[in-house]
Amino acid sequence: MLEVRLLGPAPGPPERQGAAMRAFTLGQAATVALFVGGAITLGVADFDLLTTVIHRTLWWGFLIGCLWRLACLALSASSRHPEPPPASRLPFYSLLVAVRHEAAMAAQLIDHLRAIDYPPDRIEALILVEADDPETMEAMLRAGPPPWMQVRIVPPGAPRTKPRALNHGLGWCRGELVVVYDAEDRPDPLQLREAAARFAASDQRLACLQAPLRIRPSAGLVGRQFRAEYAALFESALPALARLRMPLPLGGTSNHFRREALEAVRGWDPYNVTEDADMAFRLYAHGYRIGMISRPTWESPPEDLSAWLPQRARWLKGFVQTLGVHTREPSRLGVRGMTALLLTLGQTTATALAYALALAWAAAALLTSLLAGVVPMIPPTDLALLVFGYVTAITISVTACRRIGVAYDLRDALLAPAYWCLMTVAMVHALWQLGRKPFHWDKTEHRPDLPPSVDGVGLRRLDESGAAAYLGVDHA
Repeated sequence: MLEVRLLGPAPGPPERQGAAMRAFTLGQAATVALFVGGAITLGVADFDLLTTVIHRTLWWGFLIGCLWRLACLALSASSRHPEPPPASRLPFYSLLVAVRHEAAMAAQLIDHLRAIDYPPDRIEALILVEADDPETMEAMLRAGPPPWMQVRIVPPGAPRTKPRALNHGLGWCRGELVVVYDAEDRPDPLQLREAAARFAASDQRLACLQAPLRIRPSAGLVGRQFRAEYAALFESALPALARLRMPLPLGGTSNHFRREALEAVRGWDPYNVTEDADMAFRLYAHGYRIGMISRPTWESPPEDLSAWLPQRARWLKGFVQTLGVHTREPSRLGVRGMTALLLTLGQTTATALAYALALAWAAAALLTSLLAGVVPMIPPTDLALLVFGYVTAITISVTACRRIGVAYDLRDALLAPAYWCLMTVAMVHALWQLGRKPFHWDKTEHRPDLPPSVDGVGLRRLDESGAAAYLGVDHA
């Protein structure tokens, strides 16, 4: 029978006043004010010079971002390593699953965790439920999980975030290795064994292994673009960063940790709403490194805008929080760490803010010129850069999707700019939330997966390897 425990605060790493409680310090705010004041002064003195400086800065920043992404695509093509031999001794593994208002996902979650191939006497799963969520607790009880799963009720407290629940779980768990999963996850059954083998074959500085996250088929615009976005991240950008031994922003799930490394950095920051990305850079600042494994976790995409927008706004808000935290003392990350921070979180937030503005500017210039019957006033270098950026993004999406055996067709490529414009909407919402309610956790609503034959797309569009991965079949 499933064990339910209501305990006090965890005996492990204490909840701390997280660094993200203040997104920016007084010194950072003064620096920004200095730059803004300087720009205003320059604009008053010579407005043309100001616009030239801004234009060239944005132009070169966009070009560097595109070249970086292409470099990641090339590096990731040869970054895959053969799976290490099985560990001679399987360490005790703790699975932490923080859930809130997930009663509908209980049966599916238990089934997916039950499918994991690991000795029952060497594994535990702690399902962390908030104290004010009896529906989820009762649903977990009814799902009939094996004895190695327990429900742990997270004591009331603030902020009510996933990282706070994980900190309690870290104090309660017994594993040498710890992995974080979400309610909708379907991890490859052999994922834990691969991670254990990689940790056994590496030195103690390898603190974390990220499993690739893959999105099941979807018929909608948002779901299909989300799937391609995840493919580009987990099949191109993150493997390249791991190969370069640079910090890579972790996904929110399927992070495998050495427990001692988590305790060394005092767990997750409960005030950061992207605790995963923050954790990666904190581990790097403490001298640890992060790697990738090959066996994936499958997830369901947000099927419509109402599900996608709050989730993406939370991510972008958390990225700004993390940028604020880790630019306070750049020396802690060093040149490589700061480069990774700016090329990942920095580039993501900057481009999210500029997507719709840049496309609107280009469209307005072209339309105005056509109506006036004159040659478009867009400088050729700007137009060439926009085309180059589009081709770069589509090339990465096509290649990344092909690597995992999923489709990315002409319709997806043509609709991609519409999806990118939604990023700007999410970024504006994120900045508003950062000022009004910085620690608010926009909950993503999850629904159980439909059977592959009736999910709107099914597996007909996947090749054999993609279908096998989705179904959890091992062809090796």
